[in-house]
Amino acid sequence: MAKKDELKLTAEKRTILGRKAKTLRREGVLPANIYGKKVKSLAVQTDLKSFLAAFKKTGETSVVKLKVKGEKTPRPVLIHNIQFDPVSDQPLHADFYQVDLKVKVTTEVPIELVGESPATKEKIGILIQPLTDVEVEALPTELPDKLELDISSLKEVGNAVAVVDLKIPKEVKVLTPEKEILAKIEPLAKEEVALPPEEEVPEEEKPSEEEAKAPPEEAKTPLKEEKPGERELGKEKTEKK
Repeated sequence: MAKKDELKLTAEKRTILGRKAKTLRREGVLPANIYGKKVKSLAVQTDLKSFLAAFKKTGETSVVKLKVKGEKTPRPVLIHNIQFDPVSDQPLHADFYQVDLKVKVTTEVPIELVGESPATKEKIGILIQPLTDVEVEALPTELPDKLELDISSLKEVGNAVAVVDLKIPKEVKVLTPEKEILAKIEPLAKEEVALPPEEEVPEEEKPSEEEAKAPPEEAKTPLKEEKPGERELGKEKTEKK
């Protein structure tokens, strides 16, 4: 694994705590905390622009040398647990996890998909990614920025690639189970059947408002017209019986 460039960031001890810390954010200052194993927690603050520039390069997997004002030796830290504003998407708070460079640490490393899936290219199916990160263990200076996953073998619906298919440096141990699916091809979504449009009734055929409210008339049965003498004749026949 290629040696990473050493990144530096400065900070100073923070005396403004709790809800009052929002006054720091208005001034372009990010509240933060330093913590770690056998490390006493320390509230600090750092320049927001400098922090964003460092985080863009390191993510949560590269060591940053954090120089706290008043301390002689920089602290090796990993950036962790950034809280973002849901509206502006700007950081509200961050943690610096101080590490021992000689002791392995556990963290999450992002997965980067490489190559092209024939199934998606030919529109046979859609690609889904159930996991975007895996848990790894390594020395702080040997943590990878990302792990690559080749998806060029995904040719049909049902094809999948798992943790076991990752390209993993020998210095890194992946703790996520090997059988965990990282990417797979699912069937295309079924298109909804479009219903035919309703036929419009011409304006002259539409019932008026009064006609629409009126109850339907019962069908009238035409009365049979009696001929003269027909009633008397029927009466005579009844009497003879």
